[in-house]
Amino acid sequence: MDERTGKSILIAGAGPTGLVLALELARRGLRPRLVAKAGGPTPVNESRALGINARTLTLLESSGVSALILSKARRLTKFRISSAGKLLLTVDTEKFRGRYCPIHALPQGDTERLMIQRLSAFGIVPEWLTEVSTVSGDVRKPVATLVHQDGRRETVQPDLLIGADGAHSTVRKTCGFAFPGDAIESRFFLADYRYTQAIDTSFLEMNFLNPGVLGHLPVNEDTLRYISTIEDFETRIEHPATVRERIWSSEFHISFRHVETMSRGNVFLAGDAAHVHSPAGARGMNLGIEDACWLAWLVSEGREQDYSNLRMPAVKTVLKDTRRNTTFITLKNPFLTGLRSLFLPQLNHVPSFTAEVLRKVSGRDTPPPPWIPGAD
Repeated sequence: MDERTGKSILIAGAGPTGLVLALELARRGLRPRLVAKAGGPTPVNESRALGINARTLTLLESSGVSALILSKARRLTKFRISSAGKLLLTVDTEKFRGRYCPIHALPQGDTERLMIQRLSAFGIVPEWLTEVSTVSGDVRKPVATLVHQDGRRETVQPDLLIGADGAHSTVRKTCGFAFPGDAIESRFFLADYRYTQAIDTSFLEMNFLNPGVLGHLPVNEDTLRYISTIEDFETRIEHPATVRERIWSSEFHISFRHVETMSRGNVFLAGDAAHVHSPAGARGMNLGIEDACWLAWLVSEGREQDYSNLRMPAVKTVLKDTRRNTTFITLKNPFLTGLRSLFLPQLNHVPSFTAEVLRKVSGRDTPPPPWIPGAD
């Protein structure tokens, strides 16, 4: 039971969303319980999320996480778009007017460990290998069954149950939240390569192969991540230095889905449990962190029932934008890809286009947090 609010809070999931939610509650004097099916934070070498935007850094400044992130992250100063190796468009992030660079790169595993470090200062440690297996009862009085590593089962009845347990959320499924949407046809592939020397990690590049696309972005000072819609993309990579090792590879499909409401009774959803979309623009983890910060603030104000109404517009904005960007990136029609190659160079001379790109990449296309003066 939390002494300040008189409410017990159970958070399912200890990825970035769950960790930030616990941290933001803790720094406001609340004491949630944080459980996770996973055995620990994401392995650094298997980190899907890499981008941390300016809005996230603003949100995490008060907790001290932003300073830790900036001490390790790579600052991305340019976005480049090419076609068949010919440079078409460059967006200079240094033109962004804000306290932070629009986006930095840091593996999700590193980001989670920094969050855990700060959370420990409040005496809160994630309960790893502890799964919310079912939720029963009325959503106004949810009853969660926890299964521990040793098989022991525990029944708890929190005043607030928060599902931050990912795209396959048990909380969402067992509490009756619909999750409508669709998947796109294209498969995506990725591979991380480490080189024998430091390389230029200041930019992100996307090269249209017509059809298909091959992009890369930095992971750390000697590692790049390559992403493509072409299965044999690794044969097309022009490596910037001698390869030391191929660290990790994966493939995935992209779905665009979101719940119709982010809360029912005293059950709340945040992050991938509530919405999934394309990684275009690096919005996934950042949007989940936004959810967490808004929910923590509302809980501390006794206004948690306002959460869904306040967050759904932001969710819909990001899903609409990432769908549009993904459609643009995955064009296959030769006529449309030709038009794209003709159109993009003209945007180098349109300052308003650069400003809009940077506004979205930085996360400033969603409502600013009202508890942080001058956040936007």
